[in-house]
Amino acid sequence: MALAGVRVIELAGLAPAPFCGMILADFGARVIRVDKTKVAMAMDTQARGKQSVALNLKHPRGVAVLKRLCVESDVLIEPFRHGVMEKLGLSPEELLKENPRLIYARLTGYGQTGSYSKAAGHDINYLAMSGLLSMLGRSQEKPYAPLNLVADFAGGGLTCAFGIVLALLERSRSGKGQVIDASMVEGAAYVGSFMWKSRSIGLWNRGRGENLLDSGAPFYETYCTSDGKYMAVGAIEPQFYDQLVQGLGLDASALPAQMSVSDWPDMKETFARAFASKTQAEWGRIFDGTDACVTPVLSLDDVSSHPHNQQRGSFLRDAQGEESPRPAPLLSRSPAQPCLSRDPFIGEHTRAVLQDFGFAAAEIEQMDAAGVVECKETKARL
Repeated sequence: MALAGVRVIELAGLAPAPFCGMILADFGARVIRVDKTKVAMAMDTQARGKQSVALNLKHPRGVAVLKRLCVESDVLIEPFRHGVMEKLGLSPEELLKENPRLIYARLTGYGQTGSYSKAAGHDINYLAMSGLLSMLGRSQEKPYAPLNLVADFAGGGLTCAFGIVLALLERSRSGKGQVIDASMVEGAAYVGSFMWKSRSIGLWNRGRGENLLDSGAPFYETYCTSDGKYMAVGAIEPQFYDQLVQGLGLDASALPAQMSVSDWPDMKETFARAFASKTQAEWGRIFDGTDACVTPVLSLDDVSSHPHNQQRGSFLRDAQGEESPRPAPLLSRSPAQPCLSRDPFIGEHTRAVLQDFGFAAAEIEQMDAAGVVECKETKARL
């Protein structure tokens, strides 16, 4: 796989950092997640393909073990607020001095500098600070955060993974590692660059939820069907819009012009009445094979059974029967080969990983007895 041979240390966190680590693992990196000791269950639901080492970072020897892991690895992913790693004596300066080739990825909400660098927050806060949240939502309603996708995952985990791959590529030329300051505020804003770049062409001149692409237009909207399901419409171009109108069985001559903004609310009502006359499956049969840009809104339970997704193998099941998306994008020569076994227990691989890093068996046993590490292979076999 593309990242085979890359060794990654991921400090356990929530959502963005685990996603970043899973991306790297899916594409071949060896990702070792460092968990806390005395924790009953991991919160990482994106642990596919990872190993787990349990370290007590409140103990100096636990910190020393982590330092040794980092010194002998290619990448460190750390999700803590600014200053935490410095207090542990594991700052970028300290680790890069020991391992000049280390890629030190710092994934936080607000970044490593600025007045908010030590502030708590979640996706909705970072999205708000990026400017994008102000644009998301229906007309005459308050801004609405689209789950925790934009900042946590697009602007956070995915952007950080991209930064790591860039740093690895650059290291192949320079031989040197570097620090990645991945701010979810800035990552979300960057993902939304189109919003800034398209302001000059008038795409966002009207209020929230009243523009072409934010649910203002009747031809870029979702509609309820007679069975309580939904269809998504994205018929922007005139030739696609014509096919939409034809598929709905409407008389184009009786409708206002497509871009008559003042008529958009009435046109929405007309389209809504039409879509409410048939089931989702019936509309699917009408619009499949056309360029009307009309598709069913599939639930997570239904998505893998759609013929197109089945034909591409877009979703996979692990050993426990849990379904999830296949890693993307699909590379022709070195595609991802995601691990389909169960997620690791906390501390399941502590002994094996430490042995791989040169720790003697007696030393591992002593640290386990002293509470510096936790080895839980027995639990994993039950």
